[in-house]
Amino acid sequence: MSSWKDYIRKVVPYTPGEQPKTDGIIKLNTNENPYPPSPLVGLKMKEMSDSGLRKYPDATSEKLIRRLADYHNVGYDQVFAGVGSDDVLGMIFMTFFNSDKKVLFPDISYSFYPVWAELLNIPYEQIPLDSDYRINEKDYNIPNGGIVIANPNAPTGILLEKDKIINIIENNQDSIVVIDEAYIDFAPEGSSCLDLIDKYENVIVVRTFSKSRSLAGLRVGYAISRPENIKYINDVKYSYNSYTLNTCSIEVGSVSIDDEAYFRNTVNKIVSTREAYTERLKELGFNVLPSSTNFVFASHKSVKAIEIFNYLKSKNIFVRYFNVPKIDNFLRITIGTDEEMEKLCNALTEIL
Repeated sequence: MSSWKDYIRKVVPYTPGEQPKTDGIIKLNTNENPYPPSPLVGLKMKEMSDSGLRKYPDATSEKLIRRLADYHNVGYDQVFAGVGSDDVLGMIFMTFFNSDKKVLFPDISYSFYPVWAELLNIPYEQIPLDSDYRINEKDYNIPNGGIVIANPNAPTGILLEKDKIINIIENNQDSIVVIDEAYIDFAPEGSSCLDLIDKYENVIVVRTFSKSRSLAGLRVGYAISRPENIKYINDVKYSYNSYTLNTCSIEVGSVSIDDEAYFRNTVNKIVSTREAYTERLKELGFNVLPSSTNFVFASHKSVKAIEIFNYLKSKNIFVRYFNVPKIDNFLRITIGTDEEMEKLCNALTEIL
């Protein structure tokens, strides 16, 4: 007779970036924002009463969703909020990818996509990037059960031009097309695909507060789409876990939207640092892919990435190394403060 162990669902889980527990670390490995969130966030947290924690949070996250809807000038019924964009994307996979056709996404992209597909028994195909690590939109003009494009892509950091996104959408009207815009706030103005939801009923755009709004520890993500698509996602959410966002996430996430000046200033500082230290890395012999994110993806012309990774770690500087074919000689380096990036470059000169 079969053992109960024969029926365990076995998957290879997503591997998050290392979270060191010691002090004195320069942490450039998980694309967190090096600056604190808006001062309004701290004020709101001080105002919050612990008495409210004995009650369940608002299952609809109405306060946060209305703030997001107003901010993006869309209807309240066009926004879905979840526990980071990971939760939002997971709900989308469960909701829309239920055919026997393969879901398409790049072979080098957010490594959670194949994990969700494996977990949920969703057939999928990973479409190779071209020799320049770019997405070729024509490769997606094949029969499929859905498409997921991270734009800008991660870990490459490269932005796919909007007209190419439109090409993918127009050639796949029978499939849901998900645009994961986790890093879009660091891209040039006008790069977002949010405006496309008015023209195409099959488009879902996903965003997060973890990067540009300095709230990775709070876990707030959201999707914007047509009302009927949001209803489908909510139906799955309420069948899985009614209370996803906690009270603190709803309240603090809502107020963080109000400080637009702080948000823009922080983003601009990161972009400025990214551009300056991209040039520094090139001077040190790195090939740096063009980035529209809060990180750079770089490969040195003579020293192996794993050697640099291990050396930096010995100096308490953490960057991200992917032991994956095609990119195993690259390092993904989160953009820190100017001081942190200077220390990184000083350490690099010791090994290069």
